[in-house]
Amino acid sequence: MTRATKTYLSETVVNLKPSGIRRFFDLAASMEGVISLGVGEPDFVTSWSVREACILSLEQGYTSYTANAGLLELREEIAAYLSRRFHVEYAPETEIIVTVGASQAIDLALRAIINPGDEVIVVEPSFVSYAPLVSLAGGVPVSVQTDGKQEFKLQPEQIEKAITSRTKAMILCSPNNPTGTVLNRRELEAIGAIVQKHDLIVISDEIYAELVYDEPYTSFPAIPHMQERTILVNGFSKGFAMTGWRLGFVAAPKEFAQAILKIHQYAMMCAPTMAQYGAIEALKNGDNDVEEMKKSYRRRRNYFVQSLNEMGLSCHLPGGAFYAFPSIKATGLTSEQFAEQLLLEEKVAVVPGSVFGKSGEGYIRCSYASSLEQLQEAVKRMKRFLARL
Repeated sequence: MTRATKTYLSETVVNLKPSGIRRFFDLAASMEGVISLGVGEPDFVTSWSVREACILSLEQGYTSYTANAGLLELREEIAAYLSRRFHVEYAPETEIIVTVGASQAIDLALRAIINPGDEVIVVEPSFVSYAPLVSLAGGVPVSVQTDGKQEFKLQPEQIEKAITSRTKAMILCSPNNPTGTVLNRRELEAIGAIVQKHDLIVISDEIYAELVYDEPYTSFPAIPHMQERTILVNGFSKGFAMTGWRLGFVAAPKEFAQAILKIHQYAMMCAPTMAQYGAIEALKNGDNDVEEMKKSYRRRRNYFVQSLNEMGLSCHLPGGAFYAFPSIKATGLTSEQFAEQLLLEEKVAVVPGSVFGKSGEGYIRCSYASSLEQLQEAVKRMKRFLARL
């Protein structure tokens, strides 16, 4: 039965490894009293005004499909938001597509540009879905490993070494999941020069762009000559605390956006209507709520990273997102051993860095999107655990 079933399955799908994050989430869910520092989502509830706008749309009977690209009013608000916050200009009618989360946006972008055998550079440690989505689109993921000694910042010469005659694109994520590393304007300009030299396309995942704490944020298409070759991916999950709403968007030159729209209209039709009405409200009136969340994350980041370093787990200060990525190399344990023992012995759930790529081995991802009280208790438990090693 197994052999017959396998015959009918896609070879690419059969060879895909299950997400390394899920095993630890499932194990933690089966235990009582666990403090989870593993989940990559805000601990805030979506703002009431956004929820109210969604409820109102239901009460008014707005329950049918929208245009494939999304409500024009929402696309207009997205265009205004990108201009106001990140100084990039897009035409809402032809260059913005509303998607079912940023993850779908990345999937659509890859399927729109990849021909069989095209290589796509994936900068690691990286979000776990990038390489599998490249493979599912018929491409070949090429890993570039960043170094913890350089705070996991991508170096231009690393891109140069990875480029071949088959290289088509690169996926860039700043602020980065899992490291929290943010690339500044000067660093992005250096990367942009390589991208232009080799005529690459960049899929820029900027889902954490609102959660930057120490420096002004630079969007990759704001770099000179980069907008024409960039597919910008963003959404509402992280900055607006709307993970369960499943709403993202693509902003890209018309050629890319319309290719993405063709796939989207066959695969998904449109994003949920009521969620789109909520997103309109978030963009119109949500800036203050986003700022308050960001202030809270910054306080938690400062406390938690200081605590990690004090307990002997060396950790750079992440410039964005809501993750700390401390080194556990001094313990002599692998990332997976550390995460599993910490969960079983002290009921603190973290994610082994190895699931994010080779350069993540020796590190763990800890989300500080938990209350300060929970973080303080997690720190106590982690100190006890380390004391026994």
